[in-house]
This record gives sequence, C-alpha cells and structure tokens, in this order.
Amino acid sequence: METISTTNSNTESVNVLLVGNNPIDMSRVLDNLQQIKGKRILTEIAFDLKTVLERLLHFTPTFIIIDDNLDQRELKSAIELFSKNKKTKDIPITMLKNSNYLQGPGAPTVTDYVLKQNLTAETLYTVLKNALKLRRTQAYLYEAYQKRKIAWMEFMQ
Repeated sequence: METISTTNSNTESVNVLLVGNNPIDMSRVLDNLQQIKGKRILTEIAFDLKTVLERLLHFTPTFIIIDDNLDQRELKSAIELFSKNKKTKDIPITMLKNSNYLQGPGAPTVTDYVLKQNLTAETLYTVLKNALKLRRTQAYLYEAYQKRKIAWMEFMQ
C-alpha cells in the first residue's frame, strides 16, 4: 500500500546562497539550479565575505553552496560566519570542489561535497533534497528529545 502525499511541493521555494569568486563557475551552478523542476529556487550570489554579509541582511537562505576556489582564509571565515550566525547556523552547506583529494576547511559544518566535474542539475537536486531532509530530521529529533526530556523530568519528580 502506498502513502499518497497531499502536500504540494511545487509551491515550496528554496532560497540558495551561492558563494564563490569565479563568475563562470557560479553561472554554471546557477544554470543547473534553474534546470531543477518542481521547486521554486531563489538565488543570491556573493563573491566575497563582504557581499556575503550584505546578502544576509535581506536574504534568508535555506541552502548554501560554497566554491572552494575562494582564498583559504576567506573560505574559513565564511564557514565560521555561517556556523555562528543565528540566521544561518542550521542551514546545510555544500562545498563545490575541484578535486577529491583535499578536505577543505569547515569539515564538521559542511554537510556535503560535490566535485565540479560531476555537477549537473540532477546532482544538485539530489544534494539539495538530501541536505534539507537531514536538517528536517535533525530538527525533529531535537524537538522530540526536548519533549521527552521534559516528560522524563516530570516523571522523576
């Protein structure tokens, strides 16, 4: 027996923040994002840490994609900013990599890595779907833990 979902995922919008200093790579990612069907995807592009801060003032992303071509200090600063900012600390971060050998900075906070040579609309859709599902699961588990913790404390008194 199959479960039929009554929610309409077509109206759900996903806000994506692209961070990178190579306009060619960013436009390729943007083209791939626009090819994803079934989701309304709003994007903002930031080329350095200053423009990241400017974008965060008026844009609340639900997904962040960072290119690893940024300067290593700037890349590390951006990832630290995302992990400490209350607006972005629970947002999944995906890093676009040139090679599979070097692990970039921010390994614990980056949820996924994608090689640029494998970048397609299907790959981005899969990464996006899995990352958002992971965050929803984490939020659900946190809420369930808090409820059961309160119930357990009341039981123990």
